[in-house]
Order: sequence, then structure tokens, then C-alpha cells
Amino acid sequence: MHYRALGHTQIQVSEVGFGSWAIGGDAWGHVDDAESLRAIHRALELGVTFIDTADVYGNGRSETLVGKAIAGRRDAVVVSTKGGLMGHHRDPDREPVYDRPEKVLEAFDASLRRLGTDYIDVYWCHIWWDKPEETESFLVAFETLKRAGKVRAVGVSTDTIDHIRHFARDRVIDAVQFDYSVLNRSPEADILPFIAEHGLGAVVRGPLYKGLLSGKFTSVTTFAEGDIRHEWPSQPSFQTNLDKVERLGTVAGRDRSVTELALRFVLSNSAVSVVIPGAKTVGQVEQNVRASIRPLLSAEDLSAIDGIAAADGGPL
Repeated sequence: MHYRALGHTQIQVSEVGFGSWAIGGDAWGHVDDAESLRAIHRALELGVTFIDTADVYGNGRSETLVGKAIAGRRDAVVVSTKGGLMGHHRDPDREPVYDRPEKVLEAFDASLRRLGTDYIDVYWCHIWWDKPEETESFLVAFETLKRAGKVRAVGVSTDTIDHIRHFARDRVIDAVQFDYSVLNRSPEADILPFIAEHGLGAVVRGPLYKGLLSGKFTSVTTFAEGDIRHEWPSQPSFQTNLDKVERLGTVAGRDRSVTELALRFVLSNSAVSVVIPGAKTVGQVEQNVRASIRPLLSAEDLSAIDGIAAADGGPL
């Protein structure tokens, strides 16, 4: 495993982390808690130090599992969690819920209890719409938590550059979490240059495009009710993107999986601190960790990927 600095902070992180949304069991199909714990333990054995979760994942289930997994080894893990969606149920049209810093601090303390710790390494605002009251509440709460020594770094999880600029004013935040992959290159236009210019940590979620870049889906794949990918097979872009994945397989060759190729692509951007592919099983963890191998990608690989990614598959 290779390690990188989280932006201008003094925090060192494994360049491949563990994304914990799936183990919450609320959006990615069936999960088994015992296997989830084995997966986290295997990740730690393989040198993964960065574990990302959120209070809303499984309504606290993910944080609770992470807390169990890291018990007795807390200081060896960089714990990253997010607050701000629990009271919204993902509806940006609702009235502000976190309209006072005290509400953010209450959510933070609830995360501490589930995680079984007295501090968080990286704490994020998980709201991707810019409601003034909530933005200000988080910024004030961030300062309070830092002064109290309860967080080492703070950031915002969003895919909107204007929100990042808002949170980054006066250098309040230390990092940004955003979606970036072979099939979603849009951050290269604005988010990644901004992060590099301001020395912020870059935590990349979605590097496998909700699992599509694992190479395991086909045109006859279906997804269960409740899975966030349930409607994919009915969308024309699904087959177009499957075709891209098949072509990426030729770039990967026999010695690499498409998963490894996709993760190494993201890691090839020097502004990136850590990728956080989701995992529910030991096998998925082992596959993800294999991406931390040098050299990453050659100029020839990157050129071939550019040619494939240029074909319009549309968002999923």
C-alpha cells in the first residue's frame, strides 16, 4: 500500500481507502454484517488506513459496524464520517434542518457514539445543496469542533464547484469529497484544479461508477428494488457504458482487472489523496487494494482511456 498526504493537513492516508456506504444495507443490495466486519478487518490487514462512512448510511448501521471493526486499533485508522443528510431524507426542497450549529454538533456527537470514539479525523458536511443557514451552521460548527480538538480536519462532500468555493472561503475546510471516475471526468474541468490550487485534500468517491467499472455487469444484469441502480437497465446509456467497460478491459489486459485500471486512473491524478471504492466482501477489498501498485498507468494507457471515455454514454 502507498500513502499520501491529505492536502495541506498533516494526515497521511492510504491511497486506497474503504467506502462504507454499501455495508449500511440501505441502497446497494443485501449485506451481511459479519462479512462486512471481515471485509474491514481484511482492509486494515492490507494497509488500508482511511475508512469513510456517514451517519445516514443505513441510518447509523454503517458507522456502528465501522466502530466495531476498529475497536482496539483506533489510532491506526483515519476515520472519516459525514453529517447533514440524516434529517433531510435526501430531499433538497425541505426547509433547513441544520439551521443552527448546535444541531450539527448533536449529529456529530451521535456519530461519535456509534463509532465508539472521542474524535473524528475528517468530518464532512454531507449536504450538496447550498442553503445559507445550513452552510453557515456547518462552518461555525467546524470551527467549534476544531477548537475542542474533536476533529483533525473538516470538509464538504459535493460535486458542485460553487459549493466548494463557498465552504473554502477563509480556508475553513481542509478537504473535498467528490465523484470522479473514468466515466465521470467532469471534475477535471474545475474541481480538481481548484483543489490543487488551494492545497486541499481530495477524497474521491464513485471511482468505480457505482460498481459498473468492476466489470461484473452485463446487458442482462438486474438490480433489486431498493438498490439505487434499479433503473439502470432501462436506460440507453447503460449499454453504452457497458460497451466502454468492455473496451477498457482490452486496455487492462490479462494482468489487470478493469477495477484496478479504473482506480489507478483516478490515482494517476496528482491532486488526488485517496480513492474510496465501496466494498461489502473480502474479495472486493482485495481487488481494490491491488490498485496501489507502481507504476500506476503509462501515457499509452491514459491515451487509450481518453479515447474510450470520450464516447458519450451519458450519466447513470
